[in-house]
Order: sequence, then structure tokens, then C-alpha cells
Amino acid sequence: MSECGGRGGGNSSSSSDDAEDEGGGGGGGGPAGSGSSSPAPAGASSAGRLRRGLRGASLMARRRPELLCGAVALGCALLVALKFTCSRAKDVIIPAKPPVSFFSSRSPVLDLFQGQLDYAEYVRRDSEVALLFFYAPWCGQSIAARSEIEQAASQLSDQVLFVAINCWWNQGKCRKQKHFFYFPVIYLYHRSFGPIEYKGPMSAVYIEKFVRRVMKPLLYIPSQSELLDFLSNYEPGVLGYFEFSGSPQPPGYLTFFTSALHSLKKDYLGTIRFGVITNKHLAKLVSLVQSGSVYLHRHFNTSLVFPREVVSYTAENIHKWALENREALLRWLRPHGGKSLLLNNELKKGPALLVFVPFNPLAESHPLIDEITEVALEYSNCHGDQVVERLLQHLRRVDGPVFRPLAPEPPAQLPEPPLITASPCCNTVVLPHWHSVSRTHNVCELCVNQTTGGVRPSSVGMPQCSFFEMAAALDSFYLKEQTFYHVASGSIECSNFLSSYSPFSYYTACCRTINRAVTGFIDAGHSVFETPTIALSSLEKKCEADPPGSVPHIEENRYLFPEVDVSSTDFTGLSCRTNKTLNIYLLDSNLFWLYAERLGAPSATRVKEFAAIVDVKEESHYILDPKQALRKLTLESFIQNFSVLYSPLKRHLIGSDSAQFPSQHLITEVTTDTFWEVVLQKQDVLLLYYAPWCGFCPSLNHVFIQLARLLPTDTFTVARIDVSQNDLPWEFMVDRLPTVLFFPCNRKDRSVKYTEDLPITLPNLLRFILHHSDPASAPQNLANPPTKECLQSEAVFQQGHISHLEREIRKLRAEISTLQRAQVQVEAQLSSARRDEHRLLRQKQTLEKQHSLLQRHSEQLQALYEQKTLELQEVARKLQELADASENLLTENTWLKILVATMERKLEGKDGATALSAPREATSDHPEPPGPPRLPGSSLPPSNSSSTLASERSNENRTD
Repeated sequence: MSECGGRGGGNSSSSSDDAEDEGGGGGGGGPAGSGSSSPAPAGASSAGRLRRGLRGASLMARRRPELLCGAVALGCALLVALKFTCSRAKDVIIPAKPPVSFFSSRSPVLDLFQGQLDYAEYVRRDSEVALLFFYAPWCGQSIAARSEIEQAASQLSDQVLFVAINCWWNQGKCRKQKHFFYFPVIYLYHRSFGPIEYKGPMSAVYIEKFVRRVMKPLLYIPSQSELLDFLSNYEPGVLGYFEFSGSPQPPGYLTFFTSALHSLKKDYLGTIRFGVITNKHLAKLVSLVQSGSVYLHRHFNTSLVFPREVVSYTAENIHKWALENREALLRWLRPHGGKSLLLNNELKKGPALLVFVPFNPLAESHPLIDEITEVALEYSNCHGDQVVERLLQHLRRVDGPVFRPLAPEPPAQLPEPPLITASPCCNTVVLPHWHSVSRTHNVCELCVNQTTGGVRPSSVGMPQCSFFEMAAALDSFYLKEQTFYHVASGSIECSNFLSSYSPFSYYTACCRTINRAVTGFIDAGHSVFETPTIALSSLEKKCEADPPGSVPHIEENRYLFPEVDVSSTDFTGLSCRTNKTLNIYLLDSNLFWLYAERLGAPSATRVKEFAAIVDVKEESHYILDPKQALRKLTLESFIQNFSVLYSPLKRHLIGSDSAQFPSQHLITEVTTDTFWEVVLQKQDVLLLYYAPWCGFCPSLNHVFIQLARLLPTDTFTVARIDVSQNDLPWEFMVDRLPTVLFFPCNRKDRSVKYTEDLPITLPNLLRFILHHSDPASAPQNLANPPTKECLQSEAVFQQGHISHLEREIRKLRAEISTLQRAQVQVEAQLSSARRDEHRLLRQKQTLEKQHSLLQRHSEQLQALYEQKTLELQEVARKLQELADASENLLTENTWLKILVATMERKLEGKDGATALSAPREATSDHPEPPGPPRLPGSSLPPSNSSSTLASERSNENRTD
């Protein structure tokens, strides 16, 4: 019993220490058994939990050290992740700079650079005509158009309100309400009508012209002269007749006015013009009788009157009716500079005549365009319409008969073909340099007649031939040139020759020499034959050929024979007599001269006038000689030369610049300009056709370089031409690449093509050249057999050529031996490289095996890591449960301490009472045996109670 009690005493003291630790020094500073039951402070409770946690952690570290290491590593990883997550910097957005004024303060344009669209709408309502210029400050086109807008505003600011709006500022209303896909955008408003978007060139004169059209969409026609001006214009015209005598605004006038604005809104080019007639006598000339009638003028088809009985009289219907039934005589082409199918769609319609003229939209008259309009009217006047003839007279400023009414009437019947007259018809032929007649004369007057007698060209009443007759005459003239006797004379000479097509027709050629500077077709560098000479036919032994462009052609004889006054009637209605009808287009050379330069116009010229015919179907285009002035007669001759069955026009060739290719190379680079000089005027030439996209062509370079080294440069030329950048005449084009052609000296017309089936190698090319350059393969001239001296010199030349080839062959053999030695060295290097390759392959396999082992080890470590992570999570969960249980036990321990303290006080009170009663019992007569006193109602003695409390304290200590 004493042993349990001693243990109990020891346990009791231990419990007291624990109580002091738990209560922070005995429950607020009093002794443990003072009976204080006040709760411990929060800081003391946290410190106690921390100490208990550390004790538990140390106990766990002693039992499971690997779990502690995993927990520490996991905690470090969480701290690093939190550090990087919390330290991420936020995105910093710099606010946009406030906009600044786009136009200067002195500009007549109102600049709303903050995008105040509501204010623009407010000020627009007070103006009759307003122009809104929507821009973006960063847009280059907006910056370029700024000066043009200011220039137009300086001319019209007193009549038109010009407003510029920044539609890019993100806080402005314009950016929020308008969604433009491009800048700048120009809107015009005519009072409440609009917007009318302008899509023309960003040029001041074009903008001003369009604004003036919006200001005055109707043109007033007060007289017959202005009516003729209106009807003879190349653009379609719509006329309205309104009587203003009865009312200030007759019925239908406002609708007609609005239809003109609708036309400008739908077609920014303004191709349909609207005019107003108020004089009833003038209106009768265009078959308008009733006020409110509308008339659409057409040059070649029947003119129309708006059918008010069928279609309702509205602005949209009038505009739609005029747009669907208009007749285009000439069309303006204005490419906008971006990707567009405008030119492609127009050129696919057929051959096109592109005329580049400097155009000023603000000019009152355009004489050059009037001449082009006259050409177009004559070209399309197939039926000889009298109204068209009257308009042509007006364009020529010739007084004609009184203008008759233009009542719509059915088209006239086709006239019967005229009978061939017996009188001769003549035309002028400019002879090429290679023609035998050109040795004495350079111009011939070729006449068609039905008699055998010669006909001299007369200066009075000489008719012109049709192009079909002249084509046949030209063929016969070229075929029969040997029969023309070249009599030495400076005067006009005539000779007759039989037609090649009909035995009953005879042609007459009267030739003479005139100053070449007058013609404009022959270079000024050639001499003019003024002295009598006799032409001798001989074969000269030099490698020369005539320059290109020497094809004979018919020209207007009013240039060459001024004394001949001929009124041309063959051009009228030519579009209906040929299957190569032209569509005529106009382009402003001030804006689109780059297109003219690409077609062949000179880049440096004082007057930007140019004409070209483009035939996409034939893959050809022809240009008017830039030396000739662009006028009516030259255009007619140009169109006639194109329309003839066998056109004398030469396809214009476009080539690369020959100056970029130096002449010191072994292989001569040929271009379009140097083709005749290099290939057809020099010695034997071997020409290679290639293109950069040809993959096989570059592999032949070393073959042709070796060939050029072998052959003597003084008698042989190796050349090549890039056919993708250089055009050639059709007879010199090829259908496959690479292609090799050989042009022998003195026999350029007998060029030979290298066989396609034979590989292009150096020996094959040498055999090909030697075979076709042998004079024995050429046709022998029986009249002049070669002499003995010529044969000896030829043999010496051939012997020297053979010795030269033998020396070159020896050089090639030496190079071959060097190449063989180099080949042995390369093979040794290749074998060493193969051994290195095998060694590296083995190393690669070893590394792959090690990589696979490391991969498996990594997978195992990953699995172990996942397992340890799960175990660590399980331990953490158990630790949490233990922590919760400790909290509950601490609470119970506190209550037990209170209970133990209460019981101890009670026991002490009992012991005191026993001690007082003991002396009394000792003095009594019957002393009782010694023993512990018993409490009332208690079955256990105090000693048993003390032992019970001691055991409870020991249990508490074990629990802690």
C-alpha cells in the first residue's frame, strides 16, 4: 500500500508540474491547490499548443524520420509556389494620348479631332451642301489626302461646309457609331439627301469636280448649240423637259432632281449626265412635248423616252431606267491602286484601245477628248446615221444643216455593199530597209486598178482603197519585187505588176524618195538617197540582219503627200466590218502613267499622251509610235492597221534592261533589245532558252561554260535568254524549256533546234555545232563556185580549229586526271566518314539504352514519390486526429484537476476533524484500535481515497 501511495505521491507532483505548465504558472499566479478556476489566457493556450505540437513532432521524428523529411520538403514547395504566385506583377496599360488637331487652325476645314459626330450632324443641317471627311491620324492615305481636301475647300468654302472627323479616337462618338473598313472616307450631303460617298481619286481637282456635280446635279440647256454640246458628249445624257412659266416648281422636277443625285450616289464617276430643258421649241428637237418628260439619248441605238404609263415616276426608277439602257461610247478606267479585277474584267471583253491623255476635270473644254470622241463615233457609225453625222459636224466645228428632231425610230436597214469601181484607189506604203526598191526610193504610192496602163498618183480626187484590197496588193507587191526595174532617177517612177490572186487585176506602184524626217517612221540616222544609183542583187558574206520593225505598213498619205487631199470614208463604221472590234477606254495620264510605262510608253516625256491596243486573247499588245502626236488621224491609222486581216502592226516586245548584264562573261546574256544585234547580226550563235522557274536549266550551266571556253570567241558566241522576262517575235519563241537553237552565220534563216531526245552534254553539243556549222551542209551557189584559194584558206582555218580543239582536249584530260585524284581523296574521306558514322551509331544505341534505363528509374522514383506523398498525407491526417484528441483530453484534464483539488480540500477537512477527536478518545476508558476514520455515508477509508486520487493522477500523466 505504501508503495502505491509513494507512486501516487510522485504522480501527484508530476501532475502538479503539468498543471503549472498548462495553466501558465498555477492558474493566474496562485498555487495549484488554491482552488482558482479562472480560464487560461489565449496567448498561454497557444504557447501550450505549440509546445505540445513540438513534442508530438519530436516523438514522430524519432519513430518515422522519413515522414518528417517528406513533410519538410512539401512545406518548402508550398512556400516557393506561394512566393511566385503572390509576387506576379499586374499588367500596366498606358492610356492613349489625347488626339490633336489634324488640320491647321487657318484651314477652311472644320476639324473635329475628338470624333464629335453629333456636332458634325448638327452643323451639317444648316448647310445646303456639306462634305464630311472621316480620317484616321495614323493613316498614310488620310495624311496624303489632307492637302487635297484643303485645296478643294479653299475654292468652295464659301458654298460648301467642309468638316473633318477623327474616326479613330476610341472615346469619340464617331468611333463608337461608325465602323469603317478603310480610311479616308468622304461623304457628301445635299440638304437632307445623303450620304453620297466619293470613291474617286484623292486629287483636289477630282474632288472639287464631284462636289460641284453634287451642288448642281442638273445642267441647264438654254440653246441649240448647248444641246448639241450635251448630245455629242461621250458620256450618256438624260434630258428632262419642264415648263416653269406656270409654277415656280413644276410637277416632277424635284423627282428628276433627286434622280440625278441618286445617279451620283450609285456611280461615283458620274458617267450619266442630267440636263434640263425649259424651252418647248428646243424640247421638240428631242421629241419631248409634255412637261415632265424624260429623254435618254443614245448615239447608235434608238433613243428612249421614260415610259411613265408603265413605270411609276420616281427618282429610283428614273435612275435605274437610265442606268440599264445607257450606251457607253467611251469609258474611263480609274484603278484605285489596290487589288482589283477592274482591268481584268474589261480586257476579257475583247481587244481594247487604251488611250492615256492628261485630263483636267475642271477645264471647260477638252479638244483632245473631242477628237477621240469623233474617232469613236466614226468607228461605230455602221449605218451612216444622219444624227451622228450632225454631231460629228458639230465636233469638227463645221456649220451643218438645221438640227432635225431626234424622234425614236426603228434602226435603218443595212446598206448594200458598194460595187467595185473601175477607177484606181491608192494608198501610201513606207518601205523597209530590206526591200530592194528602198535602195533608190523609200516611199511608194500603191494603186489598185483594172487596166494594164500605169496610173500616176493625182493630186485631185484620188480615192483610197479598202484595207482588204490593199492587203492583197501588198502581198503581190512583195512577191513581185524582182520585176520592178530600178531606174536611176530622182523623180516619181511607176511600174505595173500582175496580181497574185487574180489574173485580171493589175497593181501600180509609183515610188519616190522624200525626206525621212517628214515621215516620222524612219530613223534620222539613215542617209537619204538623192543621187541616181543602180540596185545590184548580191549575197554579201557578212553575218548581218535587218533590225526589227522593218515590216512594210500603210500610213496616212496626208503626212507623206500633202498635195493629195483625200477624205477618208473607209474608217466610218469599221467596227462592223471586222471581227476585231475594239473597246475604247480613257485613262488620266496624270494619275496612271505608270500603266502606260509598263505597256511601252517612254518614262521621260514632255507630253504624257500614249495609245496602246491590248489583245488578251492573242497575248499581244501594240503601241502607237511615241514619235507621232496623239490626234484623230494617227488614231484612225492605228485602228485601221490593227483591223486589217493581215495586220502590219508588230507586237510590242517587253524585255529586261540590257545594261544590267556585263559583256565580259563567257556566256552572253541576250535581252529583247539585244536579240537582233547578238543573235542575228554576229557569227555562229548557240542560244539557250531558260527561265528561273525551270529546275533543270541551272544544271546545264557548267556544260555551256565549258563549251564557251572551248570555242573561239571571235567566230562563235554562246548566249542564253530568259524568256520569262524577255519577249521575242513568235517565230523565235519555243514551247518547252530548256531549248537550244543554233543560228549559223550567213544562214540565220536556217536555224536548227537541238534534238530533244539527245542528252545535253559537251560532246553532243560539239558534234551538233560542227555538223551544222560545216559549209558543206549549206546550199551551194552554182553561179559562184568556191575558188581554190578560198578552199585552201578554209582548210587552213579548219586545221587551226582542229589544233585548237586538240589543245583544249589535252587540257580537259589533265583536268580529268586531277578530278580522278580528287575523287580518290574524296572516297577516302567518305570511308572515314562512314566509319565515324558507324561509331556514332553505336554510341547512339548505347545512349538510347541508358536513356531507357534512366527513364524506367525515373518512373520508379515517380511511383515512390507518389507513394510517399500518400503516406505523408495519411500521417498528416492521423496527426490531426491526435491533435483533436489532445484538445478533448486537455479539457477533461482541467475538469479532473478541479475535481481532485475539491476532494483534497474535503480530505484535509476530514483529517483535521479526526485529529481533534483523537485526544478525546485517548482519555477515554475504552480506547479503540487505531485505524483510519470513516466518513459518514462512506464505505471507503480516507487512505483508499488518497490512493484512488494518486492512481487517477498517474493515469493523467500517462495520457499527457
